[in-house]
Amino acid sequence: MKQRSGAATRFASPVRALAQRFTYMLLVAAAFLLMIVGKADNVIVEKVRTAFSDQVAPLMDVLSRPVDRAAQFVDEARQFADLRAENARLREDHDRLMKWQLIARQLDTENQALRKLLNLAPNPQLSFISGRVVSDSGGAFAHSVLVVAGGRDGVKKGQAVITGEGLAGRIVEVGERSARILLLTDINSRIPVMIERTGERALLAGDNSPEPRLLYLSPDANPAPGDQIVTSGHGGVFIPGLPVGFVSTVEKGIVTVHPYVNWERMDYVRLLDYELPGILLRPPSYAQAEDRR
Repeated sequence: MKQRSGAATRFASPVRALAQRFTYMLLVAAAFLLMIVGKADNVIVEKVRTAFSDQVAPLMDVLSRPVDRAAQFVDEARQFADLRAENARLREDHDRLMKWQLIARQLDTENQALRKLLNLAPNPQLSFISGRVVSDSGGAFAHSVLVVAGGRDGVKKGQAVITGEGLAGRIVEVGERSARILLLTDINSRIPVMIERTGERALLAGDNSPEPRLLYLSPDANPAPGDQIVTSGHGGVFIPGLPVGFVSTVEKGIVTVHPYVNWERMDYVRLLDYELPGILLRPPSYAQAEDRR
């Protein structure tokens, strides 16, 4: 019995060694054969691949559902946490707004009482006209845009032009159906402004760069980066308090202002009519001289 077992072992050892030696070659040959079959008949390979996908797809669908459910649960938990944070923030905003509402009512009551005491004449009525910007002739030497609103709509020369961000410029040309806006950055633009923090007056002068400069500042003025710039209302050009921009840099006596308006996204504008005789309008003597001609 032991002799038979020993003989079988001696016979199997060479066979096992031979199989191990040629296994790699057989795998390479099988892969090569599959490549040839795939090149020879793509239809067969596609059918086999499709059949395999059909068998595996339901299994993958079943396995993916728990993962999708877990991801959905995580997203819902995150959204719940975000909602709690947003709710807390809204509560804080509500409390802050209620506080400011109370202050506003007190100031309104005080304002009315002072007006009655001083017998102050009311401010002119403010009206506005909305228009769409249709062209941009801006370049190295001109920064202006054309708006679809003209004299028939009540547009007048010298009116302030604003967007949702702040002051964009003023009307310099008026046609029947269109008007041209001179932007703050144009070299011909001059806007009376003031630093909101200190009340210092200045002239915002465009120089065809993205950031106009402040001119004629008082020597005692101390502008700082971040100071808000608003219209001063002097000269009868614009109403006071229109947001213009903020101080960008203060270097060697040169103060630059970064406008609030995004020129690349200026699609619609508002033309303000405050019923003030702006300095851009022609003086009566000049108008009479032209009429005589």
